[in-house]
Amino acid sequence: MKKIILSTMTIATLVTASYAGEHKGTEVKSHVPVLKISGTHYLGFVSSSPKEGDSINSFETRRNYLQVKAYFKENPKDYMRITLDTHDSDGQSDVRLKYAYLYLDNVLPNTGVEFGQAHRPWIDYEEHNGWNYRSISKTLVEAKYGADITNSADRGINFKTKTPYFSSELGIFNGEGYHNKEDGQGLSKEWRLTAHALGTGKKKAKKSSTYANISFFGQQNSKSNKHGNEDLNWMGVHAVYNQPEFLVSAQYIDVSDGIASKKGNGYSVNGEYRVMDKVNLIGRYDYFDMDDNSGDKQRAIAGASYEYNKNVELIVNYLKEGGDKLTDAQKRDAVMVTAQVEW
Repeated sequence: MKKIILSTMTIATLVTASYAGEHKGTEVKSHVPVLKISGTHYLGFVSSSPKEGDSINSFETRRNYLQVKAYFKENPKDYMRITLDTHDSDGQSDVRLKYAYLYLDNVLPNTGVEFGQAHRPWIDYEEHNGWNYRSISKTLVEAKYGADITNSADRGINFKTKTPYFSSELGIFNGEGYHNKEDGQGLSKEWRLTAHALGTGKKKAKKSSTYANISFFGQQNSKSNKHGNEDLNWMGVHAVYNQPEFLVSAQYIDVSDGIASKKGNGYSVNGEYRVMDKVNLIGRYDYFDMDDNSGDKQRAIAGASYEYNKNVELIVNYLKEGGDKLTDAQKRDAVMVTAQVEW
């Protein structure tokens, strides 16, 4: 996500300079020397054709994130973050809190910590290293037509370690996730352990980078209201290789303990081929087999993206969702057009 870095004095100067005559401008004050303000938007149009029922055509503002980070004077790598998130819900947009955490850098060797409503260990890593198109699809572990077992943020604590050849995230959370009822019945122990074969563990993953990573990840989630007052325990393995011309990624997950509707196993594979400057071809396939004899869930994505500029990427893709025992009303084919905007 691109960042705009403004000191409080810079903000006051810019605002004051924009007014003349009778206007004296507005002074912005903060107890920190630097604020970073940024936004991410997933805007789109979907033409969906279920196997049974009427077709649906609709414009969407799928997600809108507004983020502020306040950096402290004593250590410029320490900060407080808040992120607000809007999402489409039954034809209207709801606003909720996505992140609100304190980050302290290097509290242990090569290790920082997030405390509050923080990142859970897996999804953010996958979205920045193995699947670059959150604007058109969630990851396997959270997608409705995937495993549908977790989400990306929760209230808790997350220790994040980075070295050239190894990185990890180890956390304890409430377990229900940021958009489910918190009932305090149990805690969730969650982890990601990643080997960086090419020594890139401390570098930010970019499409222009070359990296090869293997990860082991999962959750041991005690009883909670969200999971039908049962445990939810699962784990997975993920591998990704990226170089400037292409990306290939694959993962396998196994949900060994939980209510019947959550238990099962599955996999996801995806790739990205950069055919020319700013033009990318995208492909992905998800499969999850349920243990309760309700059949499997399948998703297929094929599309292309165009990097309009450093802030805007345009995506056109085909989406197919179904499964061997799902009803025709649950199966669909769709064409999606998306603008992914970051500032």
